[in-house]
Amino acid sequence: MDTHHEPHAHDLGLQHDLQVMAQRLMARRRMLGLIASGGAALVLPACGGGGDGDGTSASSGTGTAGGSSGSTDTSGASGTCLADPTETEGPYPGDGSNSSHGSLVNVLAQSGVVRSDIRSSFGSFTGTAQGLKLTLTITLVNVNGSCAPLSGYAIYLWHCTRGGEYSLYADSLQNENYLRGVQTTDGNGQCTFVTIFPACYDGRWPHIHFEVYKDANSASSYTNKLLTSQMALPKDVASAVYGTVSGYSASVSNLSKVSLATDNVFSDNTSAQIAWQTPSFTGDTTNGYTATISVGLAA
Repeated sequence: MDTHHEPHAHDLGLQHDLQVMAQRLMARRRMLGLIASGGAALVLPACGGGGDGDGTSASSGTGTAGGSSGSTDTSGASGTCLADPTETEGPYPGDGSNSSHGSLVNVLAQSGVVRSDIRSSFGSFTGTAQGLKLTLTITLVNVNGSCAPLSGYAIYLWHCTRGGEYSLYADSLQNENYLRGVQTTDGNGQCTFVTIFPACYDGRWPHIHFEVYKDANSASSYTNKLLTSQMALPKDVASAVYGTVSGYSASVSNLSKVSLATDNVFSDNTSAQIAWQTPSFTGDTTNGYTATISVGLAA
C-alpha cells in the first residue's frame, strides 16, 4: 500500500554521497549510449540522483533489492540498463483494480485517456491541474535485448496534484481525471507526457507512478499490465520547486520529514535502482522543467 508513515531523520552525508554516485552513473550511461547510438543516447541513458546507500553501481552486476523489488543488470552493445523494480501501485491507480467512493474506478477504459498532455481532465470532466509544467520523456528499453528500445508498448502514467491529492479519489476531485494518461512508445521506444511537478505529501518521497502494457489495446485494465513501478524525483529539483513556486508550500515541510532511506516504497531498493528510477532534469522554476528517464523491461 502507498500509505503514509512517520518518517525518521535522514543522514545528510548519505544523501550527498548518493547524489555524487548517481551523477557518475548518469555520466557513464551517457557515454555508453553515445558510443553505441549517437544522438539518440541523449534520452536513452538518462538517470538521476538518490539511493539507499549500499554503494552498488549500475554497472557492477550486483544490484538487488529486498521485499518485492528486484533488478536485472544487463550489459550489451547498446550500453547498460536495469530492469525497473516492481513497486506498489498505491491506493489511487484508477486502473480498474479498486474502487473510490463506492464505485469501481478504471480511467483506462475511458475514451480520451490516450493523450500526451495530461494536465486537464477529459471526457465529461473539465478541470485543469495547476502547477509548474513538467515535460517528461520516457524511453522503454529491453534489458534482455541489449537495451534495445521497445516500440508499440503502452505506458500509463499518473501522480498527485501540487496539493498532494489524486484525481478520482480525493473528495474534492471525484469529478476530475487529470494527471492521468496513456501514451504508446514510438520507433525509438519513446513517449512524452506534459504534466505538472507533483507534490510531496506526508510520509512519501516525491514520485510518479506508471504501468507498462504490451500495446494500447491491452492498456484497458490492470490485469494486462507487464510492470508497475514508480519514479523517484530528485531532491534538489523538488526543493527548488517547493520553496519557490506558488501552491507547493505544504511540500516543504513534508519533504523535510522523509528520505529515500525511510520512504516505504524506495527504502528497499539499492542505490543503483534508485539512480535508474530517477529522471534527469533540466530547466528552472520559472519556465518549468524537462525530464528524461529510461524504463527497463525484461521483454
